[in-house]
Amino acid sequence: MTLRIGTRASTLATTQSELVAARLSELHGVDVELVSISTQGDRSDAPLDSFAKEQHSVGVFVGALREAVASGEVDLAVHSLKDLPTTADPRLTLAAIPQREDPRDVLVARDRLTLGELPQGARVGTGSPRRTAQINALGLGVEVVGIRGNVDTRLGRVASGDIDAVVIAYAALVRLRRTAEATEVLDPLQILPAPGQGALACECRADDVATTHLLDVLDDPDTRAAVTAERSLLATLEAGCSAPVGALAEIAWGTGPNDEASEELWLRAVVADITGAPSIRLSATGSPSDAAAVGERLAAEMLAEGAASLIGVAS
Repeated sequence: MTLRIGTRASTLATTQSELVAARLSELHGVDVELVSISTQGDRSDAPLDSFAKEQHSVGVFVGALREAVASGEVDLAVHSLKDLPTTADPRLTLAAIPQREDPRDVLVARDRLTLGELPQGARVGTGSPRRTAQINALGLGVEVVGIRGNVDTRLGRVASGDIDAVVIAYAALVRLRRTAEATEVLDPLQILPAPGQGALACECRADDVATTHLLDVLDDPDTRAAVTAERSLLATLEAGCSAPVGALAEIAWGTGPNDEASEELWLRAVVADITGAPSIRLSATGSPSDAAAVGERLAAEMLAEGAASLIGVAS
């Protein structure tokens, strides 16, 4: 049997799909073929937030992949989970979320400067309103400029001197084996990552029992619990992938009511103002088995603090 994996054509997306393909071949002995699918996000240079407004937050990087799976053109698709809409597609199932790579953001800057070392007026590139808002909130006096493109394009703009630095996902550099180019891994206490950042999502047809079974072994329960909390928060806030919302859930060992050791999920989140005005930053804890409820509860607390006005949704 040959398993067909749909993937975006970028080097990073192909690398991520190859990682999944290699594990499936190793564990099940199946032949795997990568099928390149062009998405609207890849075909346009428009800012991501403009896509969100036009498409009501439907993921511009995953729509074509989902259609290819649903139509039977491919058997499954590998997405960056942060790009996946929180609204489920009933035709598909999220069969596996493999163990997460480092979810933090990273700075790549000229002269190997850190974010705090960049001079006043330095140009920092990102296509993310979430990153823009949190960098502005630090009050460093840098200018955040909007950029699009793959990892090579973004890093190339720093190398050429067009901009002074870029902020991208650390997981991208890890998977591309380019971590040596990072000049600072950004502390989530300053800049929280996007919900689901660093994790992959493997989707197949809901009625495809065979592929679902093959993917099941790749699923990591701790990663699934963490990203479930993050995405539940995002869904309850009614915020899309490009909204200025950061969230990070982690699983840690705690002590239960009878002094027994137990796992605890800790979720931190921020809803930021793109201008750098005061943001709403809160946290919540709960059981990993109740991850969705933890995200919903924290989102409700943030909405009560006025989060809706920061992300432009009706309260």
